[in-house]
Amino acid sequence: MALLDPLASALLSGAVEVVDLTTPLSEHTPVIELPPELGQARPFERELISRYDANGPEFYWNNIRLSEHTGTHFDAPVHWLSGRGLDDVASVPPARLVGPAAVLDVRAQAAADPDYLITREDLDGWAEQHGPLPEHGWLLLRTGWDARAEDPDRFLNGGRSPGIGTECARWLAEETSVLGIGVETVGIDAGAAGSFADRPFPCHWHLLGAGKYGLTQLRNLDRLPVTGSMVMAAPLPIVGGSGSPARVLALVEKTEKPADEHEHEHER
Repeated sequence: MALLDPLASALLSGAVEVVDLTTPLSEHTPVIELPPELGQARPFERELISRYDANGPEFYWNNIRLSEHTGTHFDAPVHWLSGRGLDDVASVPPARLVGPAAVLDVRAQAAADPDYLITREDLDGWAEQHGPLPEHGWLLLRTGWDARAEDPDRFLNGGRSPGIGTECARWLAEETSVLGIGVETVGIDAGAAGSFADRPFPCHWHLLGAGKYGLTQLRNLDRLPVTGSMVMAAPLPIVGGSGSPARVLALVEKTEKPADEHEHEHER
C-alpha cells in the first residue's frame, strides 16, 4: 500500500479531485444518425419493472434497451472492419483502460468552423508548449461541443461536427503510443468523415485498426489541466461487444482554478 496510501489520503482530503467526464444517460441523450439505408443505433429506453408497488413493494428497478454506442461510450477495436479479430470490450486488458491524459483545446477553431479538422500541425504546436504526448495515455479533444449536449439538434448539427483529419489520425495510430482519443462529439470521427475521399471515418479505421480505443460524448474537459490528470474508462465487459456505455472519470490534482474559470465567474 506504500504507493496507494498517499493517493487515498489525497482523495480523502480533496487534494486530488475525481472529475466525472460522463454525460448523464437518459431518453434525451442524442444518438448518431446514419444514412437511412443503414442500420440505426437505438436510443436509450427504459421499461419500469416495479417502483415500490404490487410488482415489487420494496424495490425500484427498470429494464433498459440501447445501442452499445449510445451516450458516453467506449469504442473497442472490433467495432470497425480494420479491427476485426482484435479486442472486443470484454477482452480489453484492464490496465489499458487507465492512463494519463493530454487535453488539446481547439474551441476557437471549432467555433469558427464546425467542420474543423485537427492536423499534425495542431499537435506539433501543442507539443512545443507542453512536451510530447504522454506514453500510453489518452488524447482528449476539447472542442466546446459539450455545451450543445442539452439540445440534440444543436449537438448533432445536421451531421456537422469537428474531428481529426485523415493524416493526423493515421499518425496517432501508427506513430504514437496513445491508448486512444476522447471527444465531446457523438462519435470519434468528424461529422462529415463518412464522405472523406481518401479514407472515410479515418479515426475508426486507423485507431481501432491499431488496437486503440475511442471515448465519446465527454464533458467537463474544462476541469482538467492540459497535462497531469489520470483518466479511467469503465465500459461494461460485454462478451463480443463492439462498444459499451461507459463511466469515464479523471483524477486531478487540485490547484488554483484555471484562468477561463475565473473569467466565467467574473461574467456571472
